[in-house]
Formats: sequence, C-alpha cells, structure tokens
Amino acid sequence: MTTTLTEYGHLQSVLVKHVRDAFIDEPTIAAQWKALNFTAPPDLARAIDEHDRFIDILRSNGTDVHLLPRDVQTTLDSIYVRDASIVSLNGLILCGMGKAERSTEPAAQERALGQVGLALAGRIVPPGRLEGGDLIWLDSRTIAVGRGYRTNAEGIRQLRSLVGNAVEVVEVPLPHWRGQSDVMHLMSLISPVDRDLAVVYSRLLPVPFREWLLERGIKLVDVTDEEFDTMGTNVLALAPRRCLLIAGNPLTRRALEAAGCEVLEYEGTEISAKGSGGPTCLTRPLVRSDQSTI
Repeated sequence: MTTTLTEYGHLQSVLVKHVRDAFIDEPTIAAQWKALNFTAPPDLARAIDEHDRFIDILRSNGTDVHLLPRDVQTTLDSIYVRDASIVSLNGLILCGMGKAERSTEPAAQERALGQVGLALAGRIVPPGRLEGGDLIWLDSRTIAVGRGYRTNAEGIRQLRSLVGNAVEVVEVPLPHWRGQSDVMHLMSLISPVDRDLAVVYSRLLPVPFREWLLERGIKLVDVTDEEFDTMGTNVLALAPRRCLLIAGNPLTRRALEAAGCEVLEYEGTEISAKGSGGPTCLTRPLVRSDQSTI
C-alpha cells in the first residue's frame, strides 16, 4: 500500500469541522446565514444529527477523522473545510480565500495543524486567491485548477511555484454562471471517483477540458440539470468506485451504479443543501492510498 495524491484513492485520513463547532448556536446562525448566502437558516439540532451520521460513514470506511476545533474568528462556512487548504507532495498549502467572509479560515486551520502532524508547505498570499474546491488531483503529478471568481491567475501562479515543476497544473476557465456572489468551484462541475471515471456536468465544462479528460481515458458520468442543482456532481470517493453522495439524487446514483460503483448516501438538508456544500466540501482529505475497500 502506498499513499497517493488523487481524489479517488482509499480515504485514510481526513480533516472535518463538526457543525457544532462551525455553527456554534442559534444566535450565531441567525446573525450570519444571510450574509454568507445560505439559502435558509440551518436547524442546529438537525444539522448536528446529520453531521454525526456523516462522520459515522467516514469512520465506517476505515477513515481517521481529525476534528478541527471551534474558532471564534471563523463563520458558519468553516464547516466546508476543503476550501481553506490543499494537500501537496510537500505538505499542506494554506489557501487565499476568494470569499472575503472566509478569509480567516486558512489561519484557523494552521493553528490546528499540530493535531494531525502535517507539515506546512506554504501559503497563497494576496493578491493571489485560491480555494481548495477549485483544485483536483487527477493523479499524483497532475492538478486541474479552476480559474474563476474564487481562484485568480495570481493564485494559480503561486500554486505552480509551490508544487514545483514535477507537477503539471492544468488551468480550467470557469463560467460566470450565477455571478460573483454565488459559489462556482471546479468541483461544482466534476468529481473523480476512479482513475478512469468522473461525475460531471458537461453543459458547463469548457470544451477543451472535457476533450482532455476523454483523451486521458476518463469515462464521464453526466448529471441532469435537476440533479446539478441538488449537487449531484459533488461526490466524495471513499475509495475507487466507492462513493458518498448527498441524498436526493437518484438518477446520479443509478448512473454511478451502472458504471460499477458502490454508492452510499447521507442526509444533508441542513449541512449541505442550505450552504451549497456537498461531501467533498465537508472534508479535507489528508491521506489517500492505492488500497481499495471494495
């Protein structure tokens, strides 16, 4: 068994921030949800139950779950831990957040780094912007990174410098879609679930990038318009072709199963749907291996 930098290797270690430490209490939710563009105020008790069950799924996969502590300088959005950091060959890279309200999250993750023993490889500094949801490891030497409102050209330049010449960084232009205030990450459009399989929403994929994926031998599982809206493209691979999907996307589930995947579901009304963050957003994978659990 060897460690691997992909989005689909067996998930061995992951960083999570429990909703009780991100949402804190009802007054905090009431004060923040509108400004952070949540669709509605989350119900705290239901959110805690959903997140407990979500973490149980991760642990039942044999994944070590490291919980980030509460930090008064962060907001409800800090539950979506993927965006504030990136794992590289040299350790963790702290991001420069494109959403101003989330600017304190990388430093909060840095303060908690000691608990997982992961080295700090560097950070994205202003005027660079880069969020973890825009970065996908297609293999240990190839990164696709979305260029949009959350990640800019300077952030990508700094990323290239930090990962070095041994890693190819493929820039993917992202669509305007619903505008600067909405969230549109590269992982809004694609989730790799094996070395040769990815869930995508082709209608918004740039043609050169889609063609490039196909040329690499990656089969594309397309989600429908309706299930794009319910985050059907946001799929967390627990291992090759073992997928975790937010409940309410039956067509995507059937398409994945037809492609030979095992699909697990979690209820995410409070922790995912209202904040527009699916299972990949809720997790910062730290260590993956080439071992499959299937």
